[in-house]
Amino acid sequence: MTAEALAGELHLPLFVIRLESLITRFMGETATKLRLVFDETLKHRGVYLFDEFDAIGGHRKATNDVAEMRRVLNSFLQLMEQPNATDSILLGATNYPELLDRALLRRFDTVIEFESPSNEQIKSLIEKCLKPLKRPRLAWKKITEAAAGLSQSEIARASEDAVKTAILDERDTIKTEDVLRRLNDRREMRDAFSKVER
Repeated sequence: MTAEALAGELHLPLFVIRLESLITRFMGETATKLRLVFDETLKHRGVYLFDEFDAIGGHRKATNDVAEMRRVLNSFLQLMEQPNATDSILLGATNYPELLDRALLRRFDTVIEFESPSNEQIKSLIEKCLKPLKRPRLAWKKITEAAAGLSQSEIARASEDAVKTAILDERDTIKTEDVLRRLNDRREMRDAFSKVER
């Protein structure tokens, strides 16, 4: 969402680097594909997003990694050092910053950590996402309590799901229950994934 907003504000195209097509099992091929991406940043000015960046930016000292990924990270670090005439913007996003190699901190100009949104931010985000529909007297205290601890992305998706449900029910009005149900769905989904990770 941040990459989309940044690209929109700068009036630049957004390019999402798909890691499943970048990373291969053949030695040297991933680094070669990575060079092609960086060549594109020189030719076409834009915002380039490396999502799930820990897949290629993990600690080089990690014991569970293969040497090939360490070489890929070394290539990435070297490619970032090269001057970029187009002023393209490179973004790396991860939910696991503790896995990233410290050398990356010296290469990226800015590191932004997204905290859980405040009650005011929750309300503002939900209002924005519910815009197409009427929303008379929503119970904001209940809604912000239900959204507490969820990320901006989870809250936005829940709000959009509430709008879709209302439209499918042929309603032009959102109720508090619509939003609460979808926020609870997102929390249950998060909890289910947390159990799987444990």
